[in-house]
Amino acid sequence: MLRALELATRGPENGRNPRVGCVLLDPQGRTLGEGWHGGAGTAHAEVAALEDARRAGHDVRGATAVVTLEPCDHTGRTGPCTEALLAAGVARVVHAVDDPNPAAAGGAARLRAAGVEVVGGVRQDEGEALLTVWLHAVRTGRPWVTLKVATSLDGRVAAADGTSRWITSAAARRHAHGHRAAVDAIAVGTGTALTDDPVLTARPADGSTVDRQPMRVVVGRRDVPEGARLRGPGGPYLHLRTHDVTEVLSRLAERQVRHLLVEGGPTLAAAFLRAGVVDELHAYVAPVLLGAGPSAVADLGITTIDAAPRWRTVRTVPLGDDVLLVARPAPVAPPGAARTPEES
Repeated sequence: MLRALELATRGPENGRNPRVGCVLLDPQGRTLGEGWHGGAGTAHAEVAALEDARRAGHDVRGATAVVTLEPCDHTGRTGPCTEALLAAGVARVVHAVDDPNPAAAGGAARLRAAGVEVVGGVRQDEGEALLTVWLHAVRTGRPWVTLKVATSLDGRVAAADGTSRWITSAAARRHAHGHRAAVDAIAVGTGTALTDDPVLTARPADGSTVDRQPMRVVVGRRDVPEGARLRGPGGPYLHLRTHDVTEVLSRLAERQVRHLLVEGGPTLAAAFLRAGVVDELHAYVAPVLLGAGPSAVADLGITTIDAAPRWRTVRTVPLGDDVLLVARPAPVAPPGAARTPEES
């Protein structure tokens, strides 16, 4: 299963489909074939592994298929993986995560009904971690939301005169562009679109562009000029003329957006935070002090420290002199829970 999880990471992080890996084993535990899903419209991991075994001249009858996600049992742009496994004579299927997608679920039951031994939940935690974004989007019906901010040590996103290029270092900006390439859509407010005229593309260090660009989303009611750079070459452009965060997420879910990156500015960041829909925070912090200028987040309506939402740090990443802090919402303590001496 660890090998199947490793294979799954070769698939694209973005897109509507999950990253899946598969290893086929003979009864003695020897590898017959390996495969992974390369994205929408390509062979699923199980079919890719069967094809790999066929090219190697291996007979897979009686084999075990080790898969990171329960095999699908529906026909989309490709056929059901269950049918491919049954036609190949696979005798046993081991998977990490049950498929929560109503359109594709039921693969385990279909295989069992046909006499195949099915074992689920193997390395489930690792499988869930690999599929965090996709599983969240399928289970909740809305995209996973990452909020990105780039600030000085004192939380400013620009100086008092409005200048902001560049607070963070080239290393931090390269990292941020790498993350852009992994998401399905990037959102900014009309204020940022009009003031900064961003391109909102994922660009490697050499200045080129990656093949698959995220959708560029502008949120707000003001018009964006036809000549704006984010209307130029790059990912699809979408203007959502609303201030309702729930509507934004619903409209994006309709377009199969699984991962939304919110990049600015302070007003849009505050709107998503106040709505309680930010699943992960990426804070790029540069060792510079400004003392004045706009903050990363507008008013959240918090009047006392006890009302401030808490976050837990998932990891920190040094980027030259800068640091990236990745955080997720901390679990909410039940009412009346006792505080530790340090918290009192």
